[in-house]
Amino acid sequence: MPPSTETVNTSVTTVSEAVGKKGSPGSVGANASASKNAGEATNVGLAAEILFAEQLSVGDSWTTPLREISESDVQSFAELTGDHTPLHGNSSSESPYGKPIAHGLLGLSVLAGLGTSFPHVSTLALVGLENWQFLAPVFFGDLVRGRNEIVTIEPHGRRAAKVTWLRQLQSEDGRVLQQGHFVTLVASAKRRKPR
Repeated sequence: MPPSTETVNTSVTTVSEAVGKKGSPGSVGANASASKNAGEATNVGLAAEILFAEQLSVGDSWTTPLREISESDVQSFAELTGDHTPLHGNSSSESPYGKPIAHGLLGLSVLAGLGTSFPHVSTLALVGLENWQFLAPVFFGDLVRGRNEIVTIEPHGRRAAKVTWLRQLQSEDGRVLQQGHFVTLVASAKRRKPR
């Protein structure tokens, strides 16, 4: 069952634990991380722990809290980008959906923003978007969340890893609205310099 607007799921399911359970790996909030030694969940309190490449595993997944997409968000995005297509306006007469919808790229941008804290990873760069799909519209007032799952991790030089994520923008009821892969460079813990 997805978390409510007041509750964020901060439980952890590591890959080894997921093998024993039905369904996909669990969620990790900003206050939790996977313990690599025992394969157990570790709650690290209210401060968000920054995760480095060595702390990530294929199959780890995180779910963000819900966020409303407001008419104001859509208007601000239209002003910022210059995209004033009528189906994003407050008149439903131009929309094939009977009411105005948010820009698809606004949903993608919100998903990228939500993903910066769930998980809180030492990201060096976003280097690619692959196979992005816009599956369903986002309407004004809809509540959305992000789901982020690690698909692959590859070494990238001596001090970073190239991480491919399956990222999904989901509705409040768990329906996938958008999905695809983000490819990021994540710093290694070795990259930190002692002071």
